[in-house]
Order: sequence, then structure tokens, then C-alpha cells
Amino acid sequence: MANQKPKKTTAKKSSTKPQNKKEVVATPAVKTASAEPSSKGCFARKCDANENILTIFKTSKIWGALLGELIGTMLVVMLLLTLGVQPLYLVFAIVGVYIAIAGISGANLNPLVTVGMMATRRMSAIRGVLYILAQVLGAWIGLILINTFRLGSETTAELPMMGEISGETFWAVALVELLGAIVIAFIYARALRYTRKSPLTFALAVTSGMTLAIIFGIVISQSFFGLADSFIFNPAAALMYQILPTTAEGFGELAGLAGLALAAYVVFPMIGGIIGFYVSDVATKLTAGGFSCDDYDAEA
Repeated sequence: MANQKPKKTTAKKSSTKPQNKKEVVATPAVKTASAEPSSKGCFARKCDANENILTIFKTSKIWGALLGELIGTMLVVMLLLTLGVQPLYLVFAIVGVYIAIAGISGANLNPLVTVGMMATRRMSAIRGVLYILAQVLGAWIGLILINTFRLGSETTAELPMMGEISGETFWAVALVELLGAIVIAFIYARALRYTRKSPLTFALAVTSGMTLAIIFGIVISQSFFGLADSFIFNPAAALMYQILPTTAEGFGELAGLAGLALAAYVVFPMIGGIIGFYVSDVATKLTAGGFSCDDYDAEA
């Protein structure tokens, strides 16, 4: 019997082709918060990059916003000149002003707030400058109206004035103004972020910040330094409180006293406004946008 040739057996080559993508089940990626969140974005532009002096007047919205800032600041100054900064019912009046103006201009109504928004790039430089001019003009109109009523009546009451600034009281007044401005700007920034869709909630939050700043001002200035009528937390309103001296022994002394008053009631509050807004931005970045009750479980 003839030898049969052995059958050739060929081993099947193992397929090295990748599996079909449709058969691969992808597991959802789980985002984990980094241990040290980046602060990138604190200095990012948050306003319209195309808004400048050539484009801002192309629509009528800017005129409505400026009118809102003018009227709102005028009403605030009229309230401050007649009621002062301490009565409780002043709070309810300010709430009404902020509710009315919030939908028109955002209700800055205070140069320290506007400067803080400009510094943190929430507002363009040209809009910020126009807002401040409208606020100062509105405060001046408010002063004229109140003074007109005063002069036309039989009352002998004088318009309120801030305490005179001297070398001995400058740092006390300046630090009180700085602290109050930081509180107002910080709470305004938080309210702007979380409550701007509700004018009532926004107004209550902003006014609560003003009330807190006033409480700090009363406790620190009167209890620790023995100073009365030494804070206002609004540079536009402060100018209407006759903070600039009118008499002195010489021009040099007059200029020096005017410089101290402007530094305490204008410069330091604006610095505080910038600090308050930046503290709010840093806090937002460090908490990655917010803090929830689940974070307590993670820490436990």
C-alpha cells in the first residue's frame, strides 16, 4: 500500500485586528477635582470685548443705564442726607431703590462698586467711567434738591457733614472706609453672581451688605476710636457731605486737608471695592464654582 502523503495542516493565524469599536463599551469618565484648583480666570475678561468708546453709543441701552445710575444715586443721596446712615427704615428705602434700578443698569449706585467691576473686567473702562460720572451727577442733583427744600422751609437744620479729617484721625477713618468697602463689594459680587435674575433677592443681598458695613463702621469708629459721623462708604455721596475743607491758615494746609479727605473717603473705598471683588473671584475659583453638602461627606 502506497504511503499517503501527510496532510498539510495550517494553523489558523490569530487575528490581530482590533475589536470593532461598536463592541467596546466605554466607561464614563469621572471628573475629579484637583487638589489645588487653578486661579486661572480671575483676571479674564467678563464683559463685552467689543465695547469701546466707538461702539457703546450705537444703541440706546447705555443712555437708559446712565439714567438709571443717575436717578438711583440721586435717591440714595437724598435718603442719606435726610435720614443718615443708621436708621433701620433706611434699609427698606434702599431696597426699593435697588429693586427699581437693578433691571435698568445693574444698580451699581456707588463708585467703589463700579471701580471694582472695572478692575475685575466685569465692565468695560468706558462704561465704568460713564457710570461714575452719572453717579456723581446724580449725587449732586440730590444735594441740590434737598438743599432747595431746606432753604425754602423755616427749619434751621443744617446739612449733615463728615467729621473733619486730621493727621490723628486719618488712618482710623481710612481703615473703617476700607473695611466697609470690602464688605460691600464682596457681597455685591456674590449677589451679582447668584441673584441677578431676581431683583428683590439681589436688592436684599446688596442692602444686607451695606447694613453689615454700617454695623462694622459704628462699632469700630465709635467704640474704639470715639469718632462720630466718620464713614459713608460711597465716594459720590461723600463728596456731597462737604468733606473738602473750605478754611485753613494757608493754601498748603488747605491742600493737605483736602488730600487727606479725598484719600479717606474716595481713594480707600475704591481700593476696598477692588479688593472685595477680587476676593469674591478667588473664592469662586478655589471652590470650583460652589460648595455643596456632599463636600462634607467627602471630607469625613
